[in-house]
Amino acid sequence: MTRMVKCVKLGIEAEGLDAPPFPGPNGQRIFEHVSKQAWKDWLAMQTMIINERRLASFDPAAKKVLEAEREKFLFAGGFEMPDGYVPKKD
Repeated sequence: MTRMVKCVKLGIEAEGLDAPPFPGPNGQRIFEHVSKQAWKDWLAMQTMIINERRLASFDPAAKKVLEAEREKFLFAGGFEMPDGYVPKKD
């Protein structure tokens, strides 16, 4: 049976993740409150942030930036697209 969560990002009841995305309390919080779709949206946004800001994923400072952006994107609001972002034209 599919596990459902009340997704804080999407504001709807949706399919939850199969497991926490990483260990620890932050991973557990995401597991309990974020849907698969919202997590997929975050992963795409994370890739864009890494590319736009030219972050090195192994750099501890970059990890802190991504943690802060993830918190804003999924939970707190106030997330803004990276400087210089130009949306694709249809």
